[in-house]
Amino acid sequence: MTAAVFKKYKLVIFDWDGTVMDSISKIVNCIRHSALALNIEPPSDTAIKNIIGMSLELAIEVLFPDDVAQHPALINGYKQQYRVDTTPTPVFDNVENVLSTLKAQGVILAIATGKGRAGLERLLDESQLRVFFSASRTSCEAQSKPSPDMLYQLLDELEVNVDDALMIGDTKIDMAMAKAAGMDRIGVTMGVHNAEQLNEFTPVATVDSYQQLQRILVG
Repeated sequence: MTAAVFKKYKLVIFDWDGTVMDSISKIVNCIRHSALALNIEPPSDTAIKNIIGMSLELAIEVLFPDDVAQHPALINGYKQQYRVDTTPTPVFDNVENVLSTLKAQGVILAIATGKGRAGLERLLDESQLRVFFSASRTSCEAQSKPSPDMLYQLLDELEVNVDDALMIGDTKIDMAMAKAAGMDRIGVTMGVHNAEQLNEFTPVATVDSYQQLQRILVG
């Protein structure tokens, strides 16, 4: 873990996949399945992981640049497979405790995710984490990461200055988004990218677990 001296933030914004929920393997499986079902050679697992955080539409464009005509079928195939794929997607250890403690301290919590609205709503209910979050933005309401659009929207809705907000995410895309917004950021290494990769975007810290995150944010 790398860390600095931390101020208290009014707003903490979480990415979802690979940050709150351990869903990376499921996403990789579903992308691969959607390609194979159309007799398209799937990208490498690393390539797939590197698009996690983008909107599904942009991710498919990046992963399958030579199969433009098949993009709608790839998107639909992914969505269908995600609903039936049985790969476990637990929330990370200690997530609920960290969210509960922050909320009890008066910190506003929000989500900024590349998921679509319907998918996020379903997972908020399944995980029973909805109660902790005051707002969220998905790829349905904002420009895809790494655009800072969804962060700007959340700041406006919640009436918080960027200097009082923190973004937490597991990918370089998350870090790039927050940096573009001028927002402090913490990288978590439980998802896609490691500390060295996340540190390219000068986060105020990188952590390997929610236990470490709790020590930083809660004390």
